[in-house]
Formats: sequence, structure tokens, C-alpha cells
Amino acid sequence: MTMGYALYSGWPSVVPAWATVGGLAATLLIGAVAGLYPAIRASRLSPTEALSTP
Repeated sequence: MTMGYALYSGWPSVVPAWATVGGLAATLLIGAVAGLYPAIRASRLSPTEALSTP
């Protein structure tokens, strides 16, 4: 977002590459954990029980 606004305004982009890569890596890690934890919990239950639990 910052880079897009800077390019739109004619300013040089000053976002370091490590910050972009770090943000992407953190997003992928948090998303994987947030999706994996409920999936592992549900895999331990029977299908009907997993669907009926909130």
C-alpha cells in the first residue's frame, strides 16, 4: 500500500525489502497456524461431532 501511494505521488519508495518479506512471512505463518489448529482439533472428532461443535 505504501509503495503504491509513493509511486502514485511520484515519491521514491523507501520500504526496505526485508520489511516486505518479513511481513509476508509473518502473514503466512499466522494464517497457517490459525487454519491448522482448528483442523487438527476437528480431525480428532467424528465427522458429525466436528460439524455440530461451535
